[in-house]
Amino acid sequence: MRFTNWLEIKGIKQNNLKNIDIKMPHDCVIAVTGVSGSGKSSLAFDTIFAEGQWRFIESLSSYARLFIEKLDRPDVEEVKNIRPAIALKQRNPIKSSRSTVGTLTEIYDLFRILYSKVSEPKCPKCGKPIKRYDISSVYQELISDYLNKRAIILFESTEPLSSLQSRGFYRILRDSSQTNLKEVIDIVDIIKDDIENNHQVIVDRIVIHDEGRLSDSLELAWREGGGRLIIMIIEESVQVPIVFSDNAMCQQCGLSLPAPAPILFSFNHPVGACPECKGFGNILILDESLIIPNNTLTLSEGAIEPWEKPAFTWFKEQLMANASKNGVDVKKAISEFSEDEIKVLFKGGKGFYGINDFFEILNDKRYKFHIRIFINRYKIPQICPKCLGKRLKSEVLSYKIDRFDIGEISGLTITELIKFFESPPLSPHYLHVAKEAIKNIRYKLEFLERVGLGYLTLDRQALTLSGGEYQRVNLSNQLGAKLAGTIYILDEPTVGLHSSDNKKVIEIIKELAALGNTIIVVEHDPELIRAADWVVELGLGGGLKGGEVIFNGEINEFLSSDTITAKYLSGALNVQNIFYNMMNKLAKTKTITNNTLNLIGAKGHNLKNISIEIPLNSLTVVSGVSGSGKSTLIVDTLYRIISGHFGHFDNRPLEFDGIEGIEFLNGVSLVDQSPIGKSPRSNPATYLKIFDLIRRIFASLPEARIFGYDPGFFSFNVEGGRCPKCQGEGFERLEMYFFEDLFIKCDRCDGSRYSKEALKVRFKGYSISDVLDMTVDKALEVFNGHGNICKRLELLKDVGLDYIKLGQPATTLSGGEAQRIKICAELGITKKKDFLYIMDEPTIGLHLHDISQLLYVLRRLVDLGNTVVVIEHNLDFITAADHVIDIGVGAGVNGGNLIYSGSPHGLKNCAESLTAKSIIEAAEHF
Repeated sequence: MRFTNWLEIKGIKQNNLKNIDIKMPHDCVIAVTGVSGSGKSSLAFDTIFAEGQWRFIESLSSYARLFIEKLDRPDVEEVKNIRPAIALKQRNPIKSSRSTVGTLTEIYDLFRILYSKVSEPKCPKCGKPIKRYDISSVYQELISDYLNKRAIILFESTEPLSSLQSRGFYRILRDSSQTNLKEVIDIVDIIKDDIENNHQVIVDRIVIHDEGRLSDSLELAWREGGGRLIIMIIEESVQVPIVFSDNAMCQQCGLSLPAPAPILFSFNHPVGACPECKGFGNILILDESLIIPNNTLTLSEGAIEPWEKPAFTWFKEQLMANASKNGVDVKKAISEFSEDEIKVLFKGGKGFYGINDFFEILNDKRYKFHIRIFINRYKIPQICPKCLGKRLKSEVLSYKIDRFDIGEISGLTITELIKFFESPPLSPHYLHVAKEAIKNIRYKLEFLERVGLGYLTLDRQALTLSGGEYQRVNLSNQLGAKLAGTIYILDEPTVGLHSSDNKKVIEIIKELAALGNTIIVVEHDPELIRAADWVVELGLGGGLKGGEVIFNGEINEFLSSDTITAKYLSGALNVQNIFYNMMNKLAKTKTITNNTLNLIGAKGHNLKNISIEIPLNSLTVVSGVSGSGKSTLIVDTLYRIISGHFGHFDNRPLEFDGIEGIEFLNGVSLVDQSPIGKSPRSNPATYLKIFDLIRRIFASLPEARIFGYDPGFFSFNVEGGRCPKCQGEGFERLEMYFFEDLFIKCDRCDGSRYSKEALKVRFKGYSISDVLDMTVDKALEVFNGHGNICKRLELLKDVGLDYIKLGQPATTLSGGEAQRIKICAELGITKKKDFLYIMDEPTIGLHLHDISQLLYVLRRLVDLGNTVVVIEHNLDFITAADHVIDIGVGAGVNGGNLIYSGSPHGLKNCAESLTAKSIIEAAEHF
């Protein structure tokens, strides 16, 4: 491939990058790879993206810049020919439950336009179609259905009768009788009454014929009635009223619907939002299992959990004092209570408040933040009974296309919607009206399908998307935008994707490049690296050992090079071989057992009544395409069952029939990718309790003992040795009001977080602030000989995290890094046995070289007598497991089946498994 346009950057010193120069071609796909911590993100995001975005933002007006986050400029000497940059990261930043896949992709906005133009209302009472009329359609319907019938044409008016008479109207309809206006006006006592009410004013009495008189009378009634008239059909002695309106109105019930407009179909606006749930789709209700989490306890033993809090023990005391008077036995387990006794507990009795009364009292104090938090601990979301989770008013849901209201059509999967819009059930006229909207809807849906998200529904809350799903949604949006001359920087776009779906993402990325864009992909996946036009590999190691360019060139040259990544791609190095060499240490100590954990009849979401068997004291991998039901099975069902068994009732498990083998477990832990702390004060050293040990060392030094400094003095979270000005933050926040707040390095401690007194105490020449700024690798060297510290640092190194700093804020760690730190905590601090550990894609962010180390660490958990269940797509990881459970075959409604359960070796012979097919295809590269 010939390259003519180049991006050149000289003297890059950002983070751990060692004053490197780099030249990369534009208008192609560039893979940036290297071991964890080698500087990939520093180059791609902190340098190229930051500079590209900074220059673009600087070109905007000062007013526009107020609304855009501005990144710090990178530490570089010179940048030539850089373009505006867009970064698509794995992390899902959405916190609001109002945002859905539909609103995120703007497909729901197109739905709102579509429904406002071509939907047909149906009466919510009788279910009959409701029409919106204009004068010509009224005329046509009368001629078609009521030709030669006697009829009275009327309109409704609140105008005074005398005024109507003066304008030439002579009759009104009162109590089904035609009455002369003059006769009514002459009766004074009726005048006042009539002035305050609607009058049905007669325009004409006519036999319906195709003639000018009918047309003229209809136009007059339509105009006077403000787009609404009544035709009274006279059949023998019976008068049948028919209402015609330019608003949607049921001719039979007289029920009027609001005029369809895009805003009406928005659940984020009070015009259309369900009044019960305020457009959220669910309401929070008190959950008995959270209020009484352990029903084997008695009331005297503290069965009612909220009343065990010191602030609310009075309610328990009143219950205990008056229980016998109300027929309640305080020494009987709650599980043995009758329905009547449970009702007394919740509704209250003589001399004591019930549980419901208690929460009503608290509701009056919801203006206090801590009270709101307390109440919500005992509530669970339930589908709104009024809108059934559709978020909209019943009148809005009366508008339908075919049989679907906008809530129902949003509940279809992307794949189902594509089929629906291939030939939408609309009249030729409506198809013409909605042509542009349907075209754009199909366009966006097809991109979502192509990035492997066909199993998603548009009503799915955006905050429930994984980082990989969120990134692919954004990727489909960008392809739909058809931008050119842009740099796109993608962070592992294949995360969360089964190998069989990788090709779809590669095609999308190639198309983006073909539009005239530069696509920089930070990636470890061999298939995507092979598909790139240009490769940049950083290394040699992580942290201080990285930051250098070890390869920069075309893909063909890269594959024949001797870099560590190229060796893995060529087969010269192999994850499993390296892993098995490590495993020789553990082979003699592995616990052997025939016990199994059996989940029976799992039916949640798309699971089709499946049962699985997990061998204990082993490593089990659950595989399958994205959306096949892996997380539903393992996290939403299995984890919640076992967590509830051990007293943690955070969420109810999805539907299942039974579970066996739980008696062999001592507990369960979900090692997920959530942050290790919500505050920047949290860091790896504090999470792994390393900092406690380090502070003790500093407190034992002669300088500290002279002044009586204890370990607490060296904490930046409490008063003592921390900087009094910035309170241990290291920076000060300067409010700019109309501009973005500035974070300025504290001028008193110079960003070190500590006072001068604390910084004077040194260990091997390093202050406490210097230690927090050390990488794991450097700390191992400095604290050599301190066993407890080094042991935990070695664990971080074993999982490929030797490049992170001890004091790195938790908020800056990726999900994969946070997950691996949690694994280290389980190995280095707790040392549990007979525990079930559940993990979701722990290989995220890991280079092929680091995966063998992760496998080794997980094997150590198994070696301690634990069971590890991992949801994973990485083929090397799958084949290194003891047991594989494959779910599929496809995603969504096509998934939820147990395809295979057994050894990794046997999986290759399962013809139905897409995972098996991918393993076989991967082997063909070597």
